[in-house]
Amino acid sequence: MVRRRFGFTLVELLVVIAIIGILVGLLLPAVQAAREAARRMQCQNNLKQLGLAMHNYESANARFIGAVGRFGCCWGTWQVGVLPFMEQSSMFSIYQNYGGSDPGPRYGHALNRPVAGARIPTLTCPSDTPNAPIGASATLAAITSHNYAVNVGNTSFFQSTLNGIPFLGAPFRMYTGSISDDGPVNAAEAATFTRVYGRPVKLGEISDGTSNTLLASEVLQGRQNDLRGFSWWGNGTAFVTYLPPNSTLPDVVTGGNCVPLTAPRMPCVTASTVTRPRMMGARSLHTGGINTARCDGSVGFISNNIDLVAWNAFGTAQGGEVVNIE
Repeated sequence: MVRRRFGFTLVELLVVIAIIGILVGLLLPAVQAAREAARRMQCQNNLKQLGLAMHNYESANARFIGAVGRFGCCWGTWQVGVLPFMEQSSMFSIYQNYGGSDPGPRYGHALNRPVAGARIPTLTCPSDTPNAPIGASATLAAITSHNYAVNVGNTSFFQSTLNGIPFLGAPFRMYTGSISDDGPVNAAEAATFTRVYGRPVKLGEISDGTSNTLLASEVLQGRQNDLRGFSWWGNGTAFVTYLPPNSTLPDVVTGGNCVPLTAPRMPCVTASTVTRPRMMGARSLHTGGINTARCDGSVGFISNNIDLVAWNAFGTAQGGEVVNIE
């Protein structure tokens, strides 16, 4: 009588498990790549929506928003001013003293925490890790960081000649004319403050052409109490093309904390000097480069290996350079 065998032997079972393991190992990178491609596409869409909001603001006001307000760092940045054009009018109506100065409330005041404590999905790249560098208290919400910054030119946040490279205009103005400060520190200084920071720029001032000038780019949110990406605050709201994409050179986070990291690539220092003044670079977690938006509203991906001269020119609004980045 012939005995029939049912089921697998142990060897056969182990072979099947090994084959499944190999297949999973082959498929996992493809799945991860597909997910990252979707996140990168979502990030580009966020920049597209930001560009549309900026242009809607320009249509309504005949100029772009200043990167910061008249008095600098601490009473509301472009991120507040653009809210009504991103279907966030209710948030904008809550914010107090936008574009003002002391003694009015700053971004961290209890009156403004419902806004500064919000995380805006359209301004958050899904590839990055959300951070809130200023934590919550018993009565106040934590203040959030985000992932997009506006272009303040090709040198530094002071928008002047740097190491022989002249500042050649930008679609967003910041601490123009300063060599160290980012605004008055109290009401007495505000009363006698003569500089005009964050001057709004008219579209006609972008003489290089809107398709040849960056509007905005990605930045990474810092970790822990690192204030990079902290775009409710003036020094976290912009980037310059003096630093190449995902640069190995450090961001200069003067006036706040930073946590230097190698993965993701986020070098930083806090001391501003004559040769390395206050500045932030464009950074992302996407493989090989960063997403950007141009002043004509188009979006695109820029390689980390872009020629630095071309990248620097891409940050200017009045340089007269021929920029070809495709």
